Amino acid sequence: MTGTEPDATLNRRRLLLASGAAVAAGAAGTTGAFLPGRRRRPATADAPGHPDTRATAPRDPAGRQSRAVRRPTPYGTTTLETTARLGRAAGPGTYRRLVPGPGWPLTVRAELAAAGTGRQHRSTPLACFVQFTDLHLADVQNPLRTEFLRSRGASAWRAQEALTVVGAVAMVEQVNALGAGPHTGLPPAFVMTTGDNVDNNSVIELEWFLTLMSGGRITPNSGDPAAYEGVQNSGLPLYWHPDDAALRDLDKRRGLPHVPWFLEAATRTVSSPGLRVPWYSTVGNHDDLPGGCLSPTLHDIAVGSRKLLSVPDADAAAYGRALRTGDDPRSEVLTSVLRRHAASARTVTPDERRRPFTPRDYLAAHLDAAHTGAGPRGHGYTEDHLDGERMYYSFRIAENVLGVSIDTTYRGGHYEGSLGTEQLRWLERTLAAHSSRSYDADGRLVRRPGADDAHILVFSHHHSAGMTRRPDAAPTGEPRHDGAEVLALLSRFPNVVAWINGHSHVNRITPHGHATPARSFWEVNTASHVDYPHHARLFELADNGDGTISLFTTLIESAAPHRTAPGFDDLSAVGLASLYRELAYNAPGLAAGMSGGVQEDWAGGAGDRNTELLLGITR
Repeated sequence: MTGTEPDATLNRRRLLLASGAAVAAGAAGTTGAFLPGRRRRPATADAPGHPDTRATAPRDPAGRQSRAVRRPTPYGTTTLETTARLGRAAGPGTYRRLVPGPGWPLTVRAELAAAGTGRQHRSTPLACFVQFTDLHLADVQNPLRTEFLRSRGASAWRAQEALTVVGAVAMVEQVNALGAGPHTGLPPAFVMTTGDNVDNNSVIELEWFLTLMSGGRITPNSGDPAAYEGVQNSGLPLYWHPDDAALRDLDKRRGLPHVPWFLEAATRTVSSPGLRVPWYSTVGNHDDLPGGCLSPTLHDIAVGSRKLLSVPDADAAAYGRALRTGDDPRSEVLTSVLRRHAASARTVTPDERRRPFTPRDYLAAHLDAAHTGAGPRGHGYTEDHLDGERMYYSFRIAENVLGVSIDTTYRGGHYEGSLGTEQLRWLERTLAAHSSRSYDADGRLVRRPGADDAHILVFSHHHSAGMTRRPDAAPTGEPRHDGAEVLALLSRFPNVVAWINGHSHVNRITPHGHATPARSFWEVNTASHVDYPHHARLFELADNGDGTISLFTTLIESAAPHRTAPGFDDLSAVGLASLYRELAYNAPGLAAGMSGGVQEDWAGGAGDRNTELLLGITR
C-alpha cells in the first residue's frame, strides 16, 4: 500500500481493482461543481545467444538463486539491462524526475524442481511470447467515471489517465523492436493480453484497443472534438490542471508541473504501428463491465450529457462502502448519487460511442476483418463463440505447447472473478485431452494413452486470490467456482506449467507445490500498464534435457525514454509516453514505500520480476 490509510479496508488496491480508481488518505472533501468554458486551441498541434551467467550468487533459503545477466546485443531492451527509477528529490513531497537505473538480475527459483548444472547449454527452446495486461485504455471524459472518489483520498484518481493510449502505443513499439528472447534466442511468436484492455466497457475504448493492437490511427477523445470536457480543466483543485499555471490544485501542491497545452496534446490523434506478431485476447472485468464493477444497464448515463465531478463526502463514502463490500451488483448506490446531483454536474457533449458493449459486441469486434492485423482473425475467438457468448478457448502456442484462455469475469456486476460450472467442465476436458496421465478429484492416477502430452499454459484476467463465489453477481443461477477450486483442478494435470494472469496490478509469482511433485505448477501474476511499474512480461519456455523445464519471465518497459524533457515541453507522442510513465511513478505516497529504488508492493521482489522458474517434467 502507499500512503496512510484512514480506513484499512478501503485501500488503494481494492478500489483500483473495483473501479479503476484507488483510495488512500490525502485530499480534503469537496462539494459542488465548477462549469468551465471551452479551452483555447494552440496555433500548432505538433508541439542471439545466452546471457552472461558467470556472476552467480548462492541460493537463498526459499530455493532462489540470483545471477547477473548482460543484455546480448542486438536484442531489444529489457529490465535485465536497465530500469526506470525516480531520481533524487529536491525536498520532501516534491515531484521527482525519472532516470535510467540498473537492471534487475535473473533470479532462479527452484522451489518446485532442482536447478541442474549446465542446463542452459543443453536446453531446447520451446516457445517465446509476451503478455500485456491491464492496459486500461480510458476515455477520461465518460460520464460513468467516478473521479469524485478522490475526495476520499489522493490516490483515488490517476494524473496520467489521459495518456493511456499513447503509453500503450509505446509498449507496442517496444515489442516490435524485440529481436529475440534473452534466454532462448527465440523471437516472440505472439502477444497475449490478459484483460482490462479498456477501462469503462465502452465501444469507443474497444475501438481504440483493437486499433492499438492491429494498427491504425486513434484519436483518444470523445464528446466535443474541439474541447476537452473532463476533470482536468474543471477548476476544481481536487484534480491536476496541467494547462492552468495559476490554479494551485492538490497535485501541483505536491509538485506536479505546469504543462501548457497538455490536454490538447493528450487528445490529439496518434498512430499505432500495430503488433508485428499475432496477438490473442483474454477478457477482464473492465472489458465486461463499466468501471470494472458497475451494472451493464447504465447505458443512458454513459451516453448522456451530465458528468459528475464532485459529490458531498457522505455520498462518496456511501459509494466507497458499496465498492468495498461488493453488495451492490445493480449499481443502485451509484445511480442514486448520479441522479441526485445531476443538476450540479458538468454539461458535456453526449456521445453514443460511449455506450457499454455487450459480450457479443466484444466478440464481433475481435472478429471484424478490419482488426485482424497480424492475426489470427478473431484473436482466439471464432464465430462459434458468438453462440452463447463464450469467451474461452484453447490455441496452439508452439509444437507440443498449448495455450488455454479462460473467462473469469462476473457479468452481473462485480470486480472479483470466478468460473461457471460449464466453463470449469470445459477446462477439465481440455486439460484431459492433452494429458496422458492425470489425477481424479480423489487423487487416483488416470491414464489416457492417446493424449499428446503438451505443456499447458493457462491464461486468465483474475489471479487465484481474486476469484470468489458470489451468486448475487452472476446473471444466471449457474454455480460459480473460486480460485481455490481452479487451483485444485489445475493441480490434477501434471502437464500444466503455469497459470498466467493480471488484475492485481502487482508482480507476484507463486509456486503451487503438491505432495505429489508432478502436480506442482507456477502462478505468474503481472502488474498493470496504467500504474507503476508500467511493464509487460516476456515469457520463454525451454526443455533442459534433464527432466526439468524452465519458464523464464522477463519484464519489459515501453519504448519511451526514461527521461522526460527538462521543461516538460516535448508533447510529441514519444514525449507524452515518457511523461505517462513519470506521472505514474509520482503517484501519491509511492516514493515513500520504495527501497533501493523499487516499490515492492507493486513491482514485486526479485523473485517476482526477472526469473527462471523450474518445474519437473518426469511424470
